[in-house]
Amino acid sequence: MDSRFDLNSNDLGAKLGKRFANVSVAIKGSTLPKITQELVSLRASQLNGCGYCVDAHAKDLAAAGEPAVRVNLVAAWRESTVFTEAEQAALAFAEEGSRLADAHQGVSDETWALVREHYDDDQLAALIYLVAMINAANRLLVITHTKGGSYQAGTFDSAAS
Repeated sequence: MDSRFDLNSNDLGAKLGKRFANVSVAIKGSTLPKITQELVSLRASQLNGCGYCVDAHAKDLAAAGEPAVRVNLVAAWRESTVFTEAEQAALAFAEEGSRLADAHQGVSDETWALVREHYDDDQLAALIYLVAMINAANRLLVITHTKGGSYQAGTFDSAAS
């Protein structure tokens, strides 16, 4: 199925998209580790069924030199040994922040405590915005039926420059 609607070819869609992208540029420029950003984005995208974003973040992780085993195990991170404690905290945060309808309180106190152990205030601010933004991006692309497979690694970074 083709995409239903190209937001970038619509004047208002493009205008809103630029503002949306500016938030992502600020997140990318934060001290939250780039690999953590990609792992979180990949996990949220898997949960939300966004083929385009799964494709993009998996390819960007591979292009950054992440081993295939880590990329492949993001979906089963709780049952693997390849992620640091800090990454596990961020992945738990991504899951709970993405599954708001499933977790009545949103992010649990336990997960909040874990991310506070591993990330400073600036990194935490970036992580909160990252989870919110990737969920918004997932929704935009799922609603428009934007399919995965065509993303070229580094496209997001070059667009941010």
